[in-house]
Amino acid sequence: MSRVSRLLRPYSGEPPAGLYRPASDRLIRIAGAAVPHFLSVVMRLTADEDLPELPAAVNRRTMRVAARDIVARDPEVVALTLASADGEPLRGWHAGAHIDVYLPSGRTRQYSLCGDPDRVDEYRIAVRHNADGLGGSSEVHQLTVGQELEVSVPRNAFLMPLPGSGSRAARLRFVAGGIGITPILPMVRLAEQQGVPWTLRYTGRSLDSLPFRDELSAYGDKVVVRTDDAGLPTAAELLDGVDRSTAVYACGPPPMMEMVGLALPIGTELHVERFSPLPVVDGAPFELALRSGEVVAVSANQSTLAALRQTRPDVGYSCQQGFCGTCVQRVTSGEVEHRDVILTEAQRAAGDMLVCVSRARFAGERLTLDL
Repeated sequence: MSRVSRLLRPYSGEPPAGLYRPASDRLIRIAGAAVPHFLSVVMRLTADEDLPELPAAVNRRTMRVAARDIVARDPEVVALTLASADGEPLRGWHAGAHIDVYLPSGRTRQYSLCGDPDRVDEYRIAVRHNADGLGGSSEVHQLTVGQELEVSVPRNAFLMPLPGSGSRAARLRFVAGGIGITPILPMVRLAEQQGVPWTLRYTGRSLDSLPFRDELSAYGDKVVVRTDDAGLPTAAELLDGVDRSTAVYACGPPPMMEMVGLALPIGTELHVERFSPLPVVDGAPFELALRSGEVVAVSANQSTLAALRQTRPDVGYSCQQGFCGTCVQRVTSGEVEHRDVILTEAQRAAGDMLVCVSRARFAGERLTLDL
């Protein structure tokens, strides 16, 4: 499944160190955020300014699969409890955090933490099986209890500011679609613990497809489940009772996120997490030249990464949104239009480019890669 924050502030309780980087106007437009609301589109930016330079394949630790549970079916969702392999306490985290999981095949995938931040000896993730995906979810579903793998330290830009501690809102509305419940679940627990008024609208194909439904049932009528059996949910159903005094946190399929954003009352505080690549906006065709002499054409509505992988399928990538750094390549000639949110000016001057989102600055230009 994607987390650029203008409004998010740490809730009271020792937030992660570092400052959040504001989104550029281009990124906001790319994210489909040109709506009249106070908006935070969260794309898993690291808040840890002391992390080393790219590539972001450091700050790992070895974890062991301590438990494996099937928490939904059709499609199947597996919840994995990951424990420290050496028994040392884990890095703390806050509601909305995620980790990078380095799979045995070499794939890197990012998953929200959906467990309890107070449990310093374990992380919990939940992964929906996508038979038509690129293999990451299938590999996670094959992991067994006792198996070891590496994960990153938790990162968080989807922090939830409780009313009175950085938010103008008096109450919270959570909207989750299917596996989008994973970052929302710890937020629900936090709001409940702090006595903050909240409600959740939880949607999915069927009851069997919704993970953690039994756990959420403990909150009674604060949680309303809406399945597609009676047709797709409407904005009115997801946002009933929402006004400018409500902060909305939403995570789910892109069509649902767009519908929620467009339907909100003007001035409503909106925080969104996206898990899928964003469409190319204002793109123009250009070319890539490789060391082998190959020339790869990139169309106006195609990402550089997508075009490159047609020739080099082994090119590494993960988030496909310009914030994890996995797909970094070196450009030796040509002018790049940088659309990422993490490269420093020094890295860009040195020729670094995140090919998942960035592209040539001018139509018809040729970028030469050291690849």
